[in-house]
Amino acid sequence: MKAGSRLPPIGNRIIKSAAGVLLCWCIYLLRGRTGIPFYSMLAALWCIQPYINKTMSMALQRTIGTFIGAAFGLITIVLEIYAFNIYDRPLGFLVVALMIIPVIYTTVLIKRPNASYFSCVVFLSITVIHMTDENPFMFVLNRVLDTFIGIAVGMLVNSARLPRRRITDTLFTAELDDMLSPISEQLTPFSKVEINRMLSEGLKFTIATMRTPASLMDTLSDVDLELPVVVMNGAALYDFRNNSYVKAYIISGDTCEKIRCIVNAAGMNVFTNALCDDSLVIYYDRLENEAEKTIFTLLKKSPYRNYINRKPALDDRVIYMMIVGISDRISSLYEQLVRNEIGQLLKIITYPSQDYPGYSYIKIYNKNAGKQHMTEILCREYGIKKCSAVTASGSRSMNSIARNLKRSFEPLIFKRLK
Repeated sequence: MKAGSRLPPIGNRIIKSAAGVLLCWCIYLLRGRTGIPFYSMLAALWCIQPYINKTMSMALQRTIGTFIGAAFGLITIVLEIYAFNIYDRPLGFLVVALMIIPVIYTTVLIKRPNASYFSCVVFLSITVIHMTDENPFMFVLNRVLDTFIGIAVGMLVNSARLPRRRITDTLFTAELDDMLSPISEQLTPFSKVEINRMLSEGLKFTIATMRTPASLMDTLSDVDLELPVVVMNGAALYDFRNNSYVKAYIISGDTCEKIRCIVNAAGMNVFTNALCDDSLVIYYDRLENEAEKTIFTLLKKSPYRNYINRKPALDDRVIYMMIVGISDRISSLYEQLVRNEIGQLLKIITYPSQDYPGYSYIKIYNKNAGKQHMTEILCREYGIKKCSAVTASGSRSMNSIARNLKRSFEPLIFKRLK
């Protein structure tokens, strides 16, 4: 474990799993210690999933598997004990092995191959472990009943929650650029499960960032965002579901060429990010410093970035331009750009690099680009009445954003309305 790192929290699924096992014990006692609670507990644990729809899917698989396994288990009991008396003999072993074929094949025929494992478990528990019980037929009945009890317990425990209101008329926006470490290190399983659960229950949520969609692809691949994301400092809206740009503020070709001339005259390179259909193309001239070379080497490996060593065409749809260099030179270039008449037509920002000490960035956008402005456009386009920013607290991590998002989206019913 890294120095200063914290242990992950005990999540709801772990607590619910323990509660499910305890409930199975209680039901076993209430039934007068009949049945085998072990099978109920297994079914309950299998059905306790991060998402409710996953719970239903697992419950259905378990139910189908139990019926198929129990049915073929009964057939095997009849064949081995009552018809041919071959139990615990080589021929009986062969029968059990061969019966696995129809058990699995049945799940294929009914188009439920995922239930094959459960079918085999139930079948083998009957034919291998409990064939010599005083009443094997009663075991089959109890085996089915125990499984259904476990499924019911799992579904009950998984759906149990404190009563909460849900705020579905507000767009909640998370700002990622003030995270203490890269987003990829902070989007934990806890955050993904909580955000996805709330999205399935009506949460309207998006992210606002300076980053490009390419830098978020891997991180957000497991988050089922329904709304477009505000990217590139509000210069564009990107829809991860359809892998397309919904809206973008473009810098004209003539303006881009003038900027390139100013930057090149200062002996520096500019990365020009342009759209080709829904793909991001990055033009560059020459790599002048170590920061540029490192950025190029790291990012060109991404399948979502396409670097081209030439200047952009006048009709390219340029979203933003980026210059990285030694801080003193960047400061001088920034002053030159903002004093130039072209600077009045653009949004130009500069800031020091956290990854490359001694270096700074200049980023140039259409003057209409802005996170807040693009968020308001998103609200209008999707008919959302209100916008609310969700900020990180404490550790300033995605975990804290997920917790604050939960408090904002689904406050407890008995809490006083503000």
